[in-house]
Amino acid sequence: MNIPLVHFGELIKLFIRNIALKVIAITFLPMKKIIVLFVLTLIVASCNSQQKGDIKVISIETLKADAIGKDVQLIDVRTSKEYEAGHIDDAVNIDFLDTENFAKEVNKLDKTEPIYIYCQMGGRSGKASQKLRELGFTTIFDYSGGYGEWNQKNK
Repeated sequence: MNIPLVHFGELIKLFIRNIALKVIAITFLPMKKIIVLFVLTLIVASCNSQQKGDIKVISIETLKADAIGKDVQLIDVRTSKEYEAGHIDDAVNIDFLDTENFAKEVNKLDKTEPIYIYCQMGGRSGKASQKLRELGFTTIFDYSGGYGEWNQKNK
């Protein structure tokens, strides 16, 4: 059986092209995957860092040194009844349990300035810190000891 040279030449071209495509696929396909994964990672990291603020749990000593007597956003997230019974320094009362009003009132504050928050014992202020972060606040200080600790140590 004789294969015409024209067909034999075409077979060689197809064979060489096929090998070349496989070499290219083997060489560049993993690189493409790596680049795509890298870009996706950057996008996810970028989105997360833009949405999340920095929450720092602070002690009574830090609160006294950094916020008391200073022009800061100091927020008492307890109920108005709790607030009227006593509060820290010149704190503004924004009740975290009144969810609609809480979001409305804190959105009036400067999200780029640090905000100091506290409750009675640290539970509500922890949850409020998360909510503030969701609302776009960038620096949140959560005094975890709360008014209970403050009142006990400042009698």
